[in-house]
Amino acid sequence: MTRSRLRTITGSVGFVCFGGPAIVAGLVPLLLTRWDADPQPLALKILGGLVLAAGAALVLETTTRFALQGRGTPAPWAPPERFVERGSYRFVRSPMYLGVLLLVVGQALLLGREILFAWAFAAWLMFTGFLALYEEPQLVRRFGASYDDYRRRVRRWLPTRPRSSRY
Repeated sequence: MTRSRLRTITGSVGFVCFGGPAIVAGLVPLLLTRWDADPQPLALKILGGLVLAAGAALVLETTTRFALQGRGTPAPWAPPERFVERGSYRFVRSPMYLGVLLLVVGQALLLGREILFAWAFAAWLMFTGFLALYEEPQLVRRFGASYDDYRRRVRRWLPTRPRSSRY
């Protein structure tokens, strides 16, 4: 069944604001730090702000792309109906997860709180396990050869220069 544009947009916004990204990059850092900052050099605060902005941009771009092009949401229970290989997905297979990790690392730099670097690493391990054991096998089942071809051309975490594709 094809989802309406309004439904995919509201579902995507709801998932990002109240689901996984909000928990990983919002609630857990809040519980770990209470947003208390340690003294930080200005350069690290600026770098933290830039990393935070890059993470927010990736989460926003990927969520929008899922809703408008993929006709779905980032939530596993309402995934995109169409395979999305545009925008940041041309460079890295997991840009939304990468964006969430950048949000946490940006907070760590901005606040000067080492515990957030540890949390970013733990979240990366969880994301990697989820991707390898659940999400990528599901994508292979749903999109077959298209996803296999994409997986061969684009790395999961490290951005690559786009190679030719059918999309």
